[in-house]
Amino acid sequence: MIRQNQKALNLILVLTDAALCFSAMPLAYLIRFLGQRGYGYQVPLSFYLRMMLAAVPVYLLLYRAFDLYASFRRKRIINEAGKVIQANFCGLLLLFVLSYLSKEVHSSRSVLLLFAVINTIFSLALRVTLRKILRVMRKAGRNLKHFLVVGWNENSANFCRRAISNKALGCYIDGYFHDGGPQRFEEAVPCLGSLAEFENYLADHPVDEVVISLDYEDYPRLQHLLEICEKEGVTSSLLPFFDKYIPARLYVEDFEGMPLINLRRIPLDSFMNSLCKRCFDICGSLGLLLVLSPLMLAVALLVKLTSPGPVFYRQERVGLNRRPFLMYKFRSMKAEQNGADKTAWSTREDDRRTAFGSWMRKYSVDELPQLWNVLRGDMSLVGPRPEIPYFVEKFKEEVPLYMLKHLVRPGITGLAQIRGWRGDTSIVERIRCDIDYIEHWTFLLDIKILLLTLTRGVVNRSE
Repeated sequence: MIRQNQKALNLILVLTDAALCFSAMPLAYLIRFLGQRGYGYQVPLSFYLRMMLAAVPVYLLLYRAFDLYASFRRKRIINEAGKVIQANFCGLLLLFVLSYLSKEVHSSRSVLLLFAVINTIFSLALRVTLRKILRVMRKAGRNLKHFLVVGWNENSANFCRRAISNKALGCYIDGYFHDGGPQRFEEAVPCLGSLAEFENYLADHPVDEVVISLDYEDYPRLQHLLEICEKEGVTSSLLPFFDKYIPARLYVEDFEGMPLINLRRIPLDSFMNSLCKRCFDICGSLGLLLVLSPLMLAVALLVKLTSPGPVFYRQERVGLNRRPFLMYKFRSMKAEQNGADKTAWSTREDDRRTAFGSWMRKYSVDELPQLWNVLRGDMSLVGPRPEIPYFVEKFKEEVPLYMLKHLVRPGITGLAQIRGWRGDTSIVERIRCDIDYIEHWTFLLDIKILLLTLTRGVVNRSE
């Protein structure tokens, strides 16, 4: 069944990862020193291969720690790619440590960096290839995972509908059990009997997983149904009736022997994730400040020449953990604001704008000083856009889940911006994008948003 297939696939994946990881080092060595005499200043390839004998097992443990050997039947490739990049970043740090401890002063850091890039590419290519192979097999009716559904309601019907429509998942619904008998359903999923008949059926028919979807009044029967699954050695999953109140990812921790469900555990709560993101923010903002400094100097001069007043505009915004901070922008309005900027958004027809300010806003040039906020730690390159305190107090009463955006650092750009929700647009849609970003953050998602910002998010079409 699927369980045995998954074990075999995991073994193949581990062995292939080990082989690719080991072979990536000589390839990196050859690329670095091809055509040069005295490879690596007399440091032979054998030095790096000995290093890999110690590093490969650690790499495999890192991959396991980042959940890269769990079934990816239901995992998104972008999430897995982000974990591969993070695992290889940690592995690169390990190689630098090993190189330092070896006291080989002529070892090449370029070789180690090339190895990290090559191994990341190898790992991603392997997983993409496996997904494509398995997708073809599943569409052909092979490597299917057989499900039984216990309980019939709107949630279980949606589960069946999605499992059937996406053949690449390889899910086959054998049928469902329901006390009310067969229900009207547009897909070919048979009713196999009442809940009382579930135990006898499970004992005689092998399945891979049982999905339990009970209404509130049936929850007293949950313990008995779980005991039946455990007795037959079948994996069980719960499709709760309160799914509207839980996030896409649940985190369960042990509290003195009791399971405690954290409804808002997010990827950036992880120390390693937050460290990677912060290091990227520091390097990215510092690099962009250096590269864009001529442009920023020219913009500053034009702001000063085209209207009286200061070059920079400072405004209080609400950031991480609802802490206020001063956000910097190039001034795009007349200096006399009379406090209007604290309680109103600027629109395209706003007569407070200067001519040059309108151009800056259209092309998001006025946002460039926020790179300083990123360097200081007030903001991130990517995240929910920060709001002024007046609107935070207003929206937290009007928009569901609005305050969750303050669980992470605000960003210069974000998921809402590349999807077109910026400026004077729906705040509800923006919050949906923000929560989607917070709950599904990966390092690769940040890279994707930054790249798409160059094509979708720079020009403000609402201006």
